[in-house]
Amino acid sequence: MILSEVRTYIAEHKRVTLMDMCYRFDAEPDALRGMLAILQRKDKIRMVADISTCSPGCCKCDAKTKEIYEWITPDP
Repeated sequence: MILSEVRTYIAEHKRVTLMDMCYRFDAEPDALRGMLAILQRKDKIRMVADISTCSPGCCKCDAKTKEIYEWITPDP
């Protein structure tokens, strides 16, 4: 898995969860978060939802299902 593959995957799907990418790339969430941070700094993607949107004390959701990333630049 390389950064360009992650970038292309998000660009093609427009919105993806961290869990989707974990399955697609057979990668750990923290490894993907590092790559996603690079794309965020380059203004290619943004996080549109995360676990902080849950009510206080909620522990029913898997954090990877609530972490959603969206492509925000023209297609590569």
